[in-house]
Amino acid sequence: METLPCKGCKGMCCGPVPITEAELKRIKKKVKAMPLKKRLELEKQQRFFGTCIFYDEVNDRCGIHSVRPSICRAFGHHQNLVCFREPKLAIKDNYIADEKPVGILSVDFTWRDFT
Repeated sequence: METLPCKGCKGMCCGPVPITEAELKRIKKKVKAMPLKKRLELEKQQRFFGTCIFYDEVNDRCGIHSVRPSICRAFGHHQNLVCFREPKLAIKDNYIADEKPVGILSVDFTWRDFT
């Protein structure tokens, strides 16, 4: 996020987010370690349809940034994951996941899967 102009985007690029089994485990661990107040604040936020359930609308950032999925880490830096506000940063070849996803956040995995 340091190189991308994410502030003010309201999570429009944060979805759909496919995740692997390993990412799912890391996210579950992160959510369980969150203070209850923070988790509930994040869970209750209204988001645009299709936006990742972990996008923090109030703080305009990823709510699980330290364990965000690989596709989120790659976003904006690969030719097939271009940031519309900063397309010149997409200098790497197309992003190809190392592992097959087990589902998509907000579709296959919702807050009930993490509480």
